[in-house]
Amino acid sequence: MEYKVVELTTVTDIDIENVINEWTAQGWEFEYVQFAMREASKRPSMAFVFFTREESNKH
Repeated sequence: MEYKVVELTTVTDIDIENVINEWTAQGWEFEYVQFAMREASKRPSMAFVFFTREESNKH
């Protein structure tokens, strides 16, 4: 199993959609999004988007 993590420093619905569409089109399967919050704000300051796929080069 291979893993891919994409870090977003601009967290909007459009940015998240673009990342998911870009990487799933390349064969990655979307797993989940993890948000990093700031205490002073209700909006996330960062997001990490996680993907997986079967390993392409098996030994």
